[in-house]
Amino acid sequence: MKNLFRISAVILLILSISLTHSCKKDKPTTVPDQPTIGTATAGNAQATVIFTAPVSNGGSVITGYTVTSSPGNITGTGTASPITVTGLTNGTAYTFIVTATNAIGTSVASAASNSVIPTAPSTVPGAPTIGTATAGNAQATITFTAPVSNGGSAITGYTVTSNPGNITGTGTTNPIIVTGLTNGTAYTFTVTATNAIGTSVASAASNSVTPVAPSTVPGAPTIGTATAGNAQATITFTAPVSNGGSAITGYTVTSSPGGLTATGTNGSPITVSGLTNGTAYTFTVTATNAIGNSVASSASNLVTPTAPITDIDGNVYNTVTIGTQVWMAGNLKTTKYNDGTAIPNVTVDATWAAATTGAYSDHSNTPANSTTYGRLYNWYAVDNNATTKVASNGGKNVCPTSWHVPSDAEWTTLTTFLGGEAVAGGKLKETGTTHWLTPNTGATNETGFTALPGGFRYAIGPYFNIGNPGAWWSSTEYLTTYAWGRSMYYGNAGVFRDGDAGVDASYGGKLYGFSVRCLRDF
Repeated sequence: MKNLFRISAVILLILSISLTHSCKKDKPTTVPDQPTIGTATAGNAQATVIFTAPVSNGGSVITGYTVTSSPGNITGTGTASPITVTGLTNGTAYTFIVTATNAIGTSVASAASNSVIPTAPSTVPGAPTIGTATAGNAQATITFTAPVSNGGSAITGYTVTSNPGNITGTGTTNPIIVTGLTNGTAYTFTVTATNAIGTSVASAASNSVTPVAPSTVPGAPTIGTATAGNAQATITFTAPVSNGGSAITGYTVTSSPGGLTATGTNGSPITVSGLTNGTAYTFTVTATNAIGNSVASSASNLVTPTAPITDIDGNVYNTVTIGTQVWMAGNLKTTKYNDGTAIPNVTVDATWAAATTGAYSDHSNTPANSTTYGRLYNWYAVDNNATTKVASNGGKNVCPTSWHVPSDAEWTTLTTFLGGEAVAGGKLKETGTTHWLTPNTGATNETGFTALPGGFRYAIGPYFNIGNPGAWWSSTEYLTTYAWGRSMYYGNAGVFRDGDAGVDASYGGKLYGFSVRCLRDF
């Protein structure tokens, strides 16, 4: 009985094992369950997708996963998460699904991932395109075009750099102004763009520009000398230091009193006509450019227009008022006293040296010299002293009627009015070196006297150089055989009183041939 029970138990165990094996063999294998989608992360023309394996592999080992893009159905495969899908188009938005595959087949797709947009990695921007540089006052304005590419990162600013100087201007948009430039210097400019990654290469160089100060009216001209004529005056001046940045188109000279004007386009001098003889005038000058008129210069010297005077030979002389005196503005040229009596023209040196009465000569016995410099007279021709003039010249006057040879005192009145002998010559001498030798020291001719260097004739007959000096008689005797005169030189601004202490007294000898300037009677 006991053995029978044991045999039954063994049979039941075998049946149970067989039944269990039979049940397992009957359950079918399937595709995996769907994976669970995670997060998609964009890269450069790609995206990386993470996911979680299915809960069930379907009874068969999962052999791989496939991630598919939408749009494009571009795929990436792998055996585990994450999987990267390449070949995407930068700038296009994608979502992704994932499937699992085992020996039986492929699962249904997961839900779609989040949307991502692949982009290229950020770099520095491309170079901007240079436009045009426009100059201003110590500055320039530069236009440009933004780069084609910002490098994948927003442009945060632009820098314009000058050449020369590397002076910079910055900004976030076009145009940019670069300040602190030097007027008169030529510049070109380049521009760079900057983003979070860095700074681009520079653009090409701009056109060259030269900053300048803005145009204004000219500076004031510098007044020179007014010289009176017959119902007119001629005014010299110097152009302004600055034309205001615009070419000077003309000058206007205005009289005071009267407000009479004259204009010119070629600079100095300008002559104002329509003045009243006998009236004293000063003058100012203004310069004009495209912007307007300058302020006026300072006033000129005072001049009084007068009708010209004519000597007995018909030579015409302008006059000039200096202080209270009215002088001839040229050296005397007459060959006769004012009553028509001829003055002897002595050309022979021995005859000149022996003269005791009035005589004249042309410098170097050349009449053409007298056209410019006037004639040379010995003192006997100019003597108008009551006690000696009859013996010297028959009591005649070499100057036109109502004019006379100035006395020593009248010459002194002139030089004193002009500030003294040390400076008076400069104010009396013609300017430049057309007639005076270089350097013609101190010459301004601000009086209009226009002293010329006619040279002189020695008492014994020979001539001394034209060009230096000029020498003029006074009517005042100095000892028995000498008389006072005045002289001026190319290398000095003074007036010298011939016969003074320290000066060779023979220079005032009455037989010297000097020039003559006549003074109007009062």
